[in-house]
Amino acid sequence: MTTERGDAAAKALSRAVGAGKPRKKPSNNNRPVSSSDSRDPQTLGNAVDDLIAQRGWKQDSAGAQVVTQWAQIVGEDLASHVVPESFEQGILILAAESTTWATQVRLMLPQLRKNIDAAVGTGVVSDIRIQGPQGPSWKSGLRHVKGRGPRDTYG
Repeated sequence: MTTERGDAAAKALSRAVGAGKPRKKPSNNNRPVSSSDSRDPQTLGNAVDDLIAQRGWKQDSAGAQVVTQWAQIVGEDLASHVVPESFEQGILILAAESTTWATQVRLMLPQLRKNIDAAVGTGVVSDIRIQGPQGPSWKSGLRHVKGRGPRDTYG
């Protein structure tokens, strides 16, 4: 009786394991494997890329990539002194912490353009404008009177 039980258990185990035979994958002859349907599940990255292309946001997306990956594009040293302030309609505006760094970036513009074009594509950034530090503003509040301002306090 125990041998019959042992044989039944061995047969069940070999059926469950497949007796060492490779399993055949079910073939779907109705549809080719290489074609994909728009209803098939997609990765999130592919779905977002498709949405960006459909809506015409490629240039805005590339501009956002310049702003978010600024340190990788230009290097940590330059990124610590010059930061992107805005990107609109292909114009990248950079803010330098001093006039010295603003001058340095103006001298580096050809190399900077090559780095940006390599990172996000040629023609995404049509113009680069560099701004140095701004002086203090004496305007406060909603209204002000035009004129020379509080110059009599200095002398």
